[in-house]
Amino acid sequence: MATERNDAGPERGRIRVEGYDAATDDREFDTAWEPTLQSEEGKGRLYYAWRRFKRNRLALAGAATIGFMTLCAIFAQPIRVPEQVPVLAGQLVQPVALAPADPANQEVLLGHQPPTTEHLFDWPPSMLHLFGTDWAGRDILSRMMYGARWSLSIGFIAVVVALFIGVPLGAIAGYYGGYVDEVIMRVVDLLYAFPFIVLAIAVIAILGRGYWELVFALIVVGWLAYARILRGEILSVKENEYVTAAKALGATDRSVIVRHILPNAMAPVIVQATLSVGTVVLAAAALGFIGLGLSPASAEWGVMLRVEQDSMARGRWWAGFFPGLAIFVFVLAINLVGDGVRDAFDPQGEGGERFR
Repeated sequence: MATERNDAGPERGRIRVEGYDAATDDREFDTAWEPTLQSEEGKGRLYYAWRRFKRNRLALAGAATIGFMTLCAIFAQPIRVPEQVPVLAGQLVQPVALAPADPANQEVLLGHQPPTTEHLFDWPPSMLHLFGTDWAGRDILSRMMYGARWSLSIGFIAVVVALFIGVPLGAIAGYYGGYVDEVIMRVVDLLYAFPFIVLAIAVIAILGRGYWELVFALIVVGWLAYARILRGEILSVKENEYVTAAKALGATDRSVIVRHILPNAMAPVIVQATLSVGTVVLAAAALGFIGLGLSPASAEWGVMLRVEQDSMARGRWWAGFFPGLAIFVFVLAINLVGDGVRDAFDPQGEGGERFR
């Protein structure tokens, strides 16, 4: 193979190979990708996680299912401001009613009617019982839509409040260490000694049944996982050089934790919180099924299963099938979203780099 060295002009130092395509040799580096990367500058981890999440079709299907169920819960019946609010008491804030019937309207003579589409195109759809009726003649579809307010709100509220408790405690324990870490983690270990559902039952037995009592019981057992996961992440993150540099520049502990450590340690906590919504809804339904949830007159999905368990044994399958199906679909959708969030935050996963 013959080669020659060109030592003159701007081509000095380049090697030419005979028989090699000159057009290929002289081509310039393709910079078509540069505007894309330049336009992406300054984007944080959440931006690229969202880009990866959007490519997960199962996760998007789960998110769409959760959004649909949430809209059904919000627009099932009109919403008024509670009477406890002094200024806006009784004000109508949501006038739409998508439920085909009043979920509290009882017609005992129509009890345990099977699912029917006989009046599907009638208006108003007062006689439509697409999912059948329960023992009191109440429309099951309407009660499921209205009951989603109880089940979904319990899940989201309990997880959000548990995050606000577990994240600060886990951050303090992991950052400061020492006696602070020992005290917080020993409390976590003590509460972890009790099974999840048993501890919730104990709290409800002390406080009594009710919506906020149930939420509080699920918060007591829910913040433990966030504190433990975040503590473990912070123990490794706080040793990084950028944390040391922030301290050397005189940043306060609060600034170091909030601005430098938490953004790099929250990914596992976000994944855990997403998956925990389904776990909390399932636990609330389980407590309602054993009689420790909301009152028997409520439309919470677990309570509906408990009230109709004898009816299902007698062949009236629709009475408990559809509430159980709602729990199954919601928990499945949450798990799909949780898996998508986990993959989106995984830097080693497929598409982890910036558009390889």
